[in-house]
Amino acid sequence: MTDPLRHLTEVGRLGRFYSDGAWRDPAGSERVGVVNPATETVVAEIALCGGPEVEHAVAAARRAFPAWSRTAPAERAALLDRVHGLVMERLELFAQALTAEMGAPITYARQAQVPLAAAHLRVARDLLATFPFLSQRGTTAIAREAIGVCGLITPWNWPLYQITAKVGPALAAGCTVVLKPSELSPLSAFLFAEVMHEAGCPAGVFNLVNGTGPVVGEALSTHPEVDMISITGSTRAGVLVAQAAAPTVKRVAQELGGKSPNVVLPDADLARCIPLGVAAAMRNLGQSCSAPTRMLVPRSRLAEVEALARKTAAGFLVGDPLREETTHGAIANRAQYDRIQQMIRIGIEEGAKLVTGGPGRPEGLTTGLFARPTVFSEVRRDMAIAQEEIFGPVLAILPYDGVEEAVEIANDTIYGLGAHVHGTDMEQVRAVAGRIRAGQVHLNAPDWDPQAPFGGYKRSGNGREYGREGLEEYLETKAILGFYRQQD
Repeated sequence: MTDPLRHLTEVGRLGRFYSDGAWRDPAGSERVGVVNPATETVVAEIALCGGPEVEHAVAAARRAFPAWSRTAPAERAALLDRVHGLVMERLELFAQALTAEMGAPITYARQAQVPLAAAHLRVARDLLATFPFLSQRGTTAIAREAIGVCGLITPWNWPLYQITAKVGPALAAGCTVVLKPSELSPLSAFLFAEVMHEAGCPAGVFNLVNGTGPVVGEALSTHPEVDMISITGSTRAGVLVAQAAAPTVKRVAQELGGKSPNVVLPDADLARCIPLGVAAAMRNLGQSCSAPTRMLVPRSRLAEVEALARKTAAGFLVGDPLREETTHGAIANRAQYDRIQQMIRIGIEEGAKLVTGGPGRPEGLTTGLFARPTVFSEVRRDMAIAQEEIFGPVLAILPYDGVEEAVEIANDTIYGLGAHVHGTDMEQVRAVAGRIRAGQVHLNAPDWDPQAPFGGYKRSGNGREYGREGLEEYLETKAILGFYRQQD
């Protein structure tokens, strides 16, 4: 079966939560509709959980932790291998769910959203073969041990991808987890819970509790039996979680907002890098925290850049996400759609030059949360569209008069999640990358690397995901003095 709504309805998942190895009915009866943004219709209803369900899931995770944390790395790797295999077997089912719950184009869901999510599971599995959970330093042993019960709070924009980016390394480390997916895009999370169950995950090791941030998110953040919170979301949400977690002194890893620069150096090949830069800014309709939505270009080449950006945007096909030729589907939810429209209007009011796009739906679309890919030029660094995260298909082109000014503009933001640099002189490209205050920098549009740590400077958060560093987030460090004899 490739219809996720029919499948989840038939098996009765949507009104339940998953805890201690079984699907369970919540104590309350509150429900929320899941809206397909392409049609603006409610396609499913899920149960909203609360305190009792969080208590049940946390207690199950706490009971399961001692045994799971002591399993051999090979045993944990075997589970992750089975989970990875099941996700890939059900790629079409997951892809259809992502299209229904957040408007992702079906081709993009098949080619990116699901396979990249599966890659996080593969990386976590492979790391277990070599990770030094015990190492020697003189006569002292350095032990890396699972931190404990982890509350994982994931967003609506990359639903499955962010689930696997957290669940994979947490389980690899030996932690047990309680997952709170976004209530706006929960269908892929239900399918993932099914995969965990069918893969033979021990009871209590993985738990799923649906609900809102102010209820379930806060209950996890304040719970004394939760040892760590990992959240991907807005900077505002990350601050609230950190504040709620502070009294219990739990670890909080935050992957938050961004306003990433794309520095196009004077010697860059514009014909190559401008189309790539526009596409990167509008990947997933710009609903990516690391999207390079500030393009910094030499003032002398501004007209060339505008022409290339306009041509690139004209090649996008916005529309029905179920059509395979569609490149950009619908904005994931009404609140975000309204935010994007507001920021486009602000850009016009601020006096930025509208190169292409603008407010409203693309021509020919009268319903659905469809936005026009929009490019502004002659943007000043003090404009709202240059400073605020829009989280939509809106690109701001900022001219600069020298490389020193370009670096200054790139760092003129409260965020520091990602950055891009384009140029042909690799010595200069590397030098500029080294001066940008961001957790991940892409040079000349490299391939995605699931082993590359990802996380932010400044108000983009703290901690790292992906690769070895992502695994280490879920570990404590213990020094055992005298563990080895002198002759060892």
